[in-house]
Amino acid sequence: MKRPAVLPLVATLAGIALVGFSAIAHPQPRLVWNASASAPIGLYRVVSGAPERGDFVLVRIPKSIEKLAAIRGYLPAGVPLIKRIAAVAGDDVCAFDGAIIVNGEIVARQRKVDRAGRSLPRWNGCRELVPGEFFLLTKAPDSFDSRYFGPVTSARVIGRLAALWID
Repeated sequence: MKRPAVLPLVATLAGIALVGFSAIAHPQPRLVWNASASAPIGLYRVVSGAPERGDFVLVRIPKSIEKLAAIRGYLPAGVPLIKRIAAVAGDDVCAFDGAIIVNGEIVARQRKVDRAGRSLPRWNGCRELVPGEFFLLTKAPDSFDSRYFGPVTSARVIGRLAALWID
């Protein structure tokens, strides 16, 4: 009489448990492919360490903006963005009359409408960033970044990015 095949059963159950755990735990991404103009196209690795000005980071946008981005097709719901940190704690950031100003220098402009002619949200204000806040900005003039949703907290930052391969 043959013994039941226990090993395949155990492996199957372990696989199901891992899939179930990952569905519940929402593990953080470790590798990210960027195909947008927000950063050089390529493959990035999420690395540890405190983000600094100039770093590319993987970030979850605020929930209120995430819904708008999904409805308009900018980004699927739940998908994080790749953005560059333009300002950190102690920096003064302002949005005035469509201009984005960091430490007294105009660094970008807000657009009034997106490529489809729909009104864009506009962050307005002028303030000094506090510890744990970042202002995200890319060189792409139509990038959906802090010029529209304002500073983000470090809690929204998944991690810094290191390029593994860029085009």
